[in-house]
Amino acid sequence: MTARRLFAVVAAVAGAAAFGWLVMSALGSLLRAPALPPAEPTTAPTAVVAPPAAAPATGPHIKATLYFASPDGQRLVGVQREVPLADGPVAQARVLVEALLRADAPDALSSIVPAGTSLRGVYVSNRNEVFVDLDSTVRTKHPGGSMQELLTVYGLVNTLLVNLPTMTEVQILVEGREADTLAGHVDLRRPLRLNDALIVSADPSPQDPS
Repeated sequence: MTARRLFAVVAAVAGAAAFGWLVMSALGSLLRAPALPPAEPTTAPTAVVAPPAAAPATGPHIKATLYFASPDGQRLVGVQREVPLADGPVAQARVLVEALLRADAPDALSSIVPAGTSLRGVYVSNRNEVFVDLDSTVRTKHPGGSMQELLTVYGLVNTLLVNLPTMTEVQILVEGREADTLAGHVDLRRPLRLNDALIVSADPSPQDPS
């Protein structure tokens, strides 16, 4: 065997040995590598659907008498309106006052509360006295005058006591505090009773000319 052939044989053997070593090394690396965890099945995201809005509950209503100023501005005229029936005297008192504050006066009559007045709260004592807390609008936007102030005060008082016969008196508060007056004439430092002397019928019967 010549030297050239011997060299070719040795080279072939060395190449085969190197190739075998590479194959075995790669196979060992694969066997030593940690197995990957199985892929979790993917699911489509669940859509969150908001529940349908509940329809406003109508609920039971009652007929209540709300008071407005007469055409001549000297008396209170009771007008029947439907208001929601509330649970208990405190809640019913709140409903009545809010109805009076929001009510549009019938033709020829006028509202007894300044526009924009808001109710802050209603409280009932253990002596069945109702405390009505109004915001300062009732004072700052009041037109003034002794008769108009009288109608404002007793329009509120009579609206509550006529419709809530178990209540005895009403005291008006302003911004959570006791008020001396609204416009300088009617004393509000004490609870007030029903004043039916100011009430006139909406449709007075014709008087006998004799």
